Amino acid sequence: MDLALVDELLTTTRSIRRRLDLARPVERTVIEECLEVAVQAPTGGDTARYHFVVVTDPTKRGELAKLYRRGLAEIYPPRRVEQVRQTKPALMSSVMYLADHLHQVPVHVIPCIEGRDGFAALGPDAGPPTFYGSILPATWSLMLALRSRGLGSAWTTSHLKYASEAADLLGIPGDITQAALLPVAYLAGTALRRATRVPARERTYWETWGQHG
Repeated sequence: MDLALVDELLTTTRSIRRRLDLARPVERTVIEECLEVAVQAPTGGDTARYHFVVVTDPTKRGELAKLYRRGLAEIYPPRRVEQVRQTKPALMSSVMYLADHLHQVPVHVIPCIEGRDGFAALGPDAGPPTFYGSILPATWSLMLALRSRGLGSAWTTSHLKYASEAADLLGIPGDITQAALLPVAYLAGTALRRATRVPARERTYWETWGQHG
């Protein structure tokens, strides 16, 4: 295994918003191939409870984009937008760019999982992690598979504030939970850099919280 290549894939796959090629079509076969890779990810109980809704219809993409913008406006009201612009102008610019152009992104993928209660019987501490642990690894694997084939995506969740309306639009059954919305397109350019992150060693504790050594 070429570790350098693997590490490059892992460290340069991220949410791409501005550098998605809005004009180039994405072949269905590529999406299908990436999804087959994605479902090899870990899943709780080795049970296939994952589903993916792939949306290419322009009208439906337009409606999803409207739901996304409505949700985003609640997360980022004008005052919050200005606050983030002061500290992270590039981030805010890319977020707003995607909001303005989401309807033009050729493919939207909505990862879903069977169930609605999030393993509520396990309690608030164990239920949600157990529930989403069977769909989020596959979603990340999908992003990696796309990246390895020259496509980009972005992990978005703003439309989930209106998940019921998205479900009505796409015919998603009531016992299915939507986990995200990935806008997918070919990358406009291939050079991606590592992100600036707090080093893992500063957030890693051995045996006891707060103990680095």
